[in-house]
Amino acid sequence: MTLIDPLDLDDPAVVKLGARLENFAVLGDDSATFLRILARAPQYAEALWDAMDEALFRDGVDHSLKEMIRIQLATKAGDPYFSSLRSKRAIAEGLTEDRIQASLGDFANDPQFTPAEIWALEYAFRMYRTPETVDAAFYDAGKELWTEPQIMELGGLIAIHYGLQVFMATLQASA
Repeated sequence: MTLIDPLDLDDPAVVKLGARLENFAVLGDDSATFLRILARAPQYAEALWDAMDEALFRDGVDHSLKEMIRIQLATKAGDPYFSSLRSKRAIAEGLTEDRIQASLGDFANDPQFTPAEIWALEYAFRMYRTPETVDAAFYDAGKELWTEPQIMELGGLIAIHYGLQVFMATLQASA
């Protein structure tokens, strides 16, 4: 049970979310617990899901990499809800649980990750652990591997998802 209960699926505020509920199922939660909690403030539910959806599912940076980052952030936030979800799209594209677990460990020395993936995972790792190390030298190294729009996409993903996952952890929700 969460500290703020999700609204029922037939609640008008939840029904109003329409396709967003169906889209949320792609993240691996057919019951859309997160959106049903946020539906108590429908304008926020819509805006936050739209931002999460844009950051996680839109093309630019590989979705499976973004999914590993999302899970890394949820784990760091201590959020059992988001850390247990797995994107159905990423799984269909070949993301395995072994790769996810590797992204939570010593990814920098794991040969299955490319230098670009290592930089992106390190970006997420540093942003909330040692933000002072996300400096000009770090961004310069990133520019050797990613375009500036891709770096902004990764930064936006990290900012949105970590913040929402910390919020969800405070609600003590689980999938």
